[in-house]
Order: sequence, then C-alpha cells, then structure tokens
Amino acid sequence: MKRLTRHSVTALAAAVLAVGGLATAAQAAPAAPSGGDPTLTDVYIWATGVNLRQEPTRSSNVLAVRSTYWLDAVCQKRGEHVNDPAVGGNSWWTAVQEFSGSDIAWVNNLYLRGGEKIAGVPDC
Repeated sequence: MKRLTRHSVTALAAAVLAVGGLATAAQAAPAAPSGGDPTLTDVYIWATGVNLRQEPTRSSNVLAVRSTYWLDAVCQKRGEHVNDPAVGGNSWWTAVQEFSGSDIAWVNNLYLRGGEKIAGVPDC
C-alpha cells in the first residue's frame, strides 16, 4: 500500500509540474498598488507585451503596451473574439485606465486575471 501511495503522489506531482507552468504565471500577481480609483475594480494584466487598444478589436490603434501591470477597470463588453493558442479564446474586453488617470483603452480579458468575464467589473 505504501508503494502504491508513493507512486500516486509522484505521478500527481509530475502532472502538477507539467500542467501548472502557465497557470502559476497567470495566478502570481503582486498586490495592487494604492492610488487607483476606489470606485473601480482593479484588474491585473498577467501576461507580457499586452496591447491596450482604442476599441475592443485587434485592428484598432494600440494606445499602450503593458506587462504584468495593474489598471482600473471601467466596464467590460463583448468585442472581437481573440484566440491565443497558449491560453484559449475570449470575446470579452475590459475598458481600463491607468491608476493615475488616462484615456480609456481596451484589453481582451484573456490577458487579465479573473476569467472570461471578470467579476466586479460592470457591463458597458
């Protein structure tokens, strides 16, 4: 029985290491810095080189590029479907702004911690 348990634990640990690489990167977020709008939900871009766009489409102008970064979320809505082979696909986009204030930009929810549609962020 001890041998079976040891093999099961070893197999489980190997599976976690194999599958957990991307999940760990997506979940590891530093604490949100202070200074954002307290009436808005803070969202975290977990990926690197993420385009913040003028509209919720891949063809609209890029206003900024951010990596592992906190922003204030204004609202979210469906836009152009984005498919990334590494993380999947999503049609939900979030309107964001810098904590210090900025123009509104759009980021696809694929690159925000929180899932397909982010809890606490109202629909536009």
